[in-house]
Amino acid sequence: MVSVPAVVIAAPASGSGKTTVATGLIGALRRAGHRVAPFKVGPDYIDPGYHGLAAGRPGRNLDPVLVGPERVVPLYRNGSRDCDLAVVEGVMGLFDGRIDEQRTEPIAEGSTAQIAAMLGAPVILVVDARGHSQSLAALLHGFATFESGIRLGGVILNRVGSERHEQVLRAACARVGLPVLGALPRLAELNVPSRHLGLIPAVEHGAAARAAVDAMTDLVAAHIDLAAVAALAASNTQGDPWDPVAELAAAQPDSSPAPAANGGPQAAPILAMAGGPAFTFGYAEHREMLEAAGARVAVFDPIHDELPHGTAGLVLPGGFPEEHAPDLAANTPLLESILGQAHLGLPIHAECAGLLYLTRSLDGYDMAAVVDAEAEFGPRLTLGYRDAVALTDSPLWRAGERVRGHEFHRTRLTETGDFPPAWAWRSPTGETVREGVVTQHVHASYLHTHPAGNPTAISRFVTTATHFAQTHAAHT
Repeated sequence: MVSVPAVVIAAPASGSGKTTVATGLIGALRRAGHRVAPFKVGPDYIDPGYHGLAAGRPGRNLDPVLVGPERVVPLYRNGSRDCDLAVVEGVMGLFDGRIDEQRTEPIAEGSTAQIAAMLGAPVILVVDARGHSQSLAALLHGFATFESGIRLGGVILNRVGSERHEQVLRAACARVGLPVLGALPRLAELNVPSRHLGLIPAVEHGAAARAAVDAMTDLVAAHIDLAAVAALAASNTQGDPWDPVAELAAAQPDSSPAPAANGGPQAAPILAMAGGPAFTFGYAEHREMLEAAGARVAVFDPIHDELPHGTAGLVLPGGFPEEHAPDLAANTPLLESILGQAHLGLPIHAECAGLLYLTRSLDGYDMAAVVDAEAEFGPRLTLGYRDAVALTDSPLWRAGERVRGHEFHRTRLTETGDFPPAWAWRSPTGETVREGVVTQHVHASYLHTHPAGNPTAISRFVTTATHFAQTHAAHT
């Protein structure tokens, strides 16, 4: 498989307009006839939704912290199958990544620069032109020479104030030998509504999200040299694409699928996966791995739907349940069904929004009451990677296993009961943090994990669901 060429959209700092440029570029290149593979650096769940709308295919993440650096290239090669070009949106500033005071090398783990180096792809730097003039040349010189393993291929000027402003900035770029691939004017109408965790997910924003993507596409098509971007794209990745079946086979979990109750062949267990506007945080590889492990995934919307018939396992991903608490609480039959199935031993994997949904109440609205706790919108944002160790056996992890995850929430649990915690980790100040809930066959936590980085956990969960399906069928 030939490596699909890519461009990496980066910036000197957050808020420079990377998402507008990357999303518009994906849409404009697709409109020009390219089959574009969209990627996002890091654990972000929201930007890939807009990328997916623009590309007409799922947006995917490249995160060496969560999946391991050895999986980045295979995941890229898998996500770019059948495409002729890839656009990778970076995270924060070009060299920003996981903070490690002991690190001496310039490329931080999980940074955009690290991904660009892994892919052998050129970087296009998006610069917020507001406040910049001739001194832009010094800034660009610094980014172009800071690390020899990164190739800065061009600049896109964003939020340019006037023709004269653009001329001055182009001269600054020429002074350091960097081509200007486009200059975008200031357009307030492209602002996509946001909330406390960033942009509102495309699924929630509906037709307005589609309109925003179309506007970004129109803007980029009118002001960026698409032919020059496509000609700049490159990649030197080698090796096989990521294969969930091979990953699961190599994981060698410590348990094998239970034999069928009647001695016959096993039926694929049905895993219900929450979707809809309240549960929008997830990775495309999650469903692919569950299916590769032998499960059938049925996506349902907890706001409107019932639990799918024959559910043998429940997956509750992240999202914004705090924005939809009244509607979630109104679906009483589903809440009661989930509680009843949990008492029967239904395996449940809940992350962040899923944890909130399983509590007794969220901001005063009744939830499923599987977890003896209440939840509320909190005063501050909790954000960052975590090196966690499992404290309790669960359907996914065994006590003592180490996992890398990511927290991203502004809610908190209150009035919690006495239950075994799921995880422990060290805070930046050195304190031990115990977090999450493990009870019966439930694993619920604020910690987001990437399934591609945890194939053994996926295999265990499907095995547990298979056993539940067989046992439950034998007693009904």
